[in-house]
Amino acid sequence: MTLHRVEILIRPRPGLLDPEGKAIQHALSSLGFEGVPEVRVGKAITLDLEAPDGDEARARARRMCEKLLANPVTEDFEVHLADEQPDPVPMEGGGE
Repeated sequence: MTLHRVEILIRPRPGLLDPEGKAIQHALSSLGFEGVPEVRVGKAITLDLEAPDGDEARARARRMCEKLLANPVTEDFEVHLADEQPDPVPMEGGGE
């Protein structure tokens, strides 16, 4: 088994309310930061997983998201290995 660092990005689904993102967007505008029409706030999770290869590590992380880490009704997620470029991995049910 090899230790793989997996990074997970979880975001609210487009079209759903994001009160925290809206508050940040408003505060940025109030501070003079113009040209920020939308802010979405999510979570970043980093896991160290033992797996035979990167594909298995990503698959295990996706299953963790589907069962616990992300709410499939309101959130989308991306899973990638830390040494890879972030690349959206589709989630069953329409997530990213």
